[in-house]
This record gives sequence, structure tokens and C-alpha cells, in this order.
Amino acid sequence: MNRNNKFSMPVKYLLLILSSICILLCILSFTDISAAPYLKDITGYILIPSQQGLNRIGEWFSDKADNLEKLKEVMAENELLREQNSALMEENSRIALERTELEQLRQLYKLDETYDYPKIMAKVIGKDPGNWFQIFQIDKGSADGITVDMNVLSGTGLVGIVTSVSEHSAIVRSIIDDSSNVSAEFSITSDICNVKGDLSLINEGKIHVEDILKDAKVDNGYTLVTSHISTKYLPGILIGYVSDITIDANNLTKSGYVTPVVDFEHLTYVLVITELKQH
Repeated sequence: MNRNNKFSMPVKYLLLILSSICILLCILSFTDISAAPYLKDITGYILIPSQQGLNRIGEWFSDKADNLEKLKEVMAENELLREQNSALMEENSRIALERTELEQLRQLYKLDETYDYPKIMAKVIGKDPGNWFQIFQIDKGSADGITVDMNVLSGTGLVGIVTSVSEHSAIVRSIIDDSSNVSAEFSITSDICNVKGDLSLINEGKIHVEDILKDAKVDNGYTLVTSHISTKYLPGILIGYVSDITIDANNLTKSGYVTPVVDFEHLTYVLVITELKQH
């Protein structure tokens, strides 16, 4: 026996039944007024929830569209604010740089009045790697009258000395370089000493002072200037201030530290004294 037989109805009969029901409902709507409330109730139960659901869906899509539009506006405003902020940061950096350069130029003007030597201003155009200007290049050379051993100033005192020259540039070795030695003296007592560069100390803002006679009447805070007996440095140029003076192990000399008056981390302009020390 075939148990898989299922009830089926021809399509034409199904259409006929459905059409009959529709016709009956139409007739009832015109003839039997009392049935109208029930039809309305049926319609309300079916159509109203569907309509409410469709309205909620429509409102949800409308809210999403509004939120998306607002998001686009906020993103556009944020991008504009980022561009404006970047422009302001660049402007602030430029102003800060100009202010620093202006301050250095003011210091050079005062420095020019302090030391009665002929001078030429030069701009720093290159330096050795690192944070400090121990060896650097300036934009003036032999065509501008620059020669080896000319003294270089900045801030309120001595930077270093010219070590090599080309036609339109020159190399300067500053007093903080490890190979630098400057014959110096105490401005108050005229006691002679030697200022020696030390890059390992400059992070603390100091370099060495050595060979101070044991009996020299000097003390911390005293001023050091270039010595009148120096073979390369013109006399009387401010170097810095002494600290931590102690007697050496040989019991003959004293040594300590010097805090230079020049900011060797930020050099933009310098003055080159175009007069050489006469031997």
C-alpha cells in the first residue's frame, strides 16, 4: 500500500473557492450591516499592527539616515578643525622660531657693543650630529674676509674659534668640544688657568677648568675670560662662571668646573671677530 499519497486540490478549484469567499464578503458588506463591525475588527487586528510596524521601520530608517548625515557633517567639521589646528601649530612654531632668532639677534647687537673688535655676523648652516654645537658650519668664508683662528661669539660671550675656511663657508670648533683648550683668567684676580672642553659634562651645563695655582685667591662664582697670554684668543672675552673648585691630588694646583654663558644647544647666528690675536 502506498502511504505517501497526499491530499491535493487542483488549482482551478482553489481559485474558485477563494473567489467565492471574496464575493461573499462583498455581498455581506452591502446587505448585512451588522457584519460590518466584525469585518472592521478583523481589518483592525490585521492591518493596524502591520501599519504600525511599517511606520516604526520607516522611522528607524529615517533616524538612521539623519544620523548618517549628521555623522558626515561631524566628520567634515573634525577634518576642518584638524587642518586649522595643524595650521595653527605650524604658525606657532614659526612664531617661536622667529622669536628665538630675534632674541639671538638682540643679544648679538648687545655683544657687538660690548667688545670693541671688528666683527661680521654669520648664520649657522650645519653641525655635527647630536644635540650640541661643538663643531658647526657658518655661511661666511674667505670671500667675506674670514680666516682660520678668528674668534667666534654668541649670546653674551665666547663660542669658539674658526678652524677651517672655504670661499663661502667656514668651520667653527666651540669651547665645549673635547679637543678645545682655551687659555683663560679670572677677571677679578687675573690668575691664569685653562678651560678644557668635555662633551660628557655639557649635559650638566659644565666644562672643566684646570691648572689654577693652589695659592690663587679665587672662589666659586668668579668670572672667567680669555687670557691676555693666549696665542689665539683675544683677551677679555667672557667664557663663564666657576664652580666646585677643589685642590688637586698633586697639592700644587686647583681645578673645578665652568658654566659657559653661551647656549650651545641653540645656535642660529654668531659674530666672527675679523681681527686675529697678535703674537
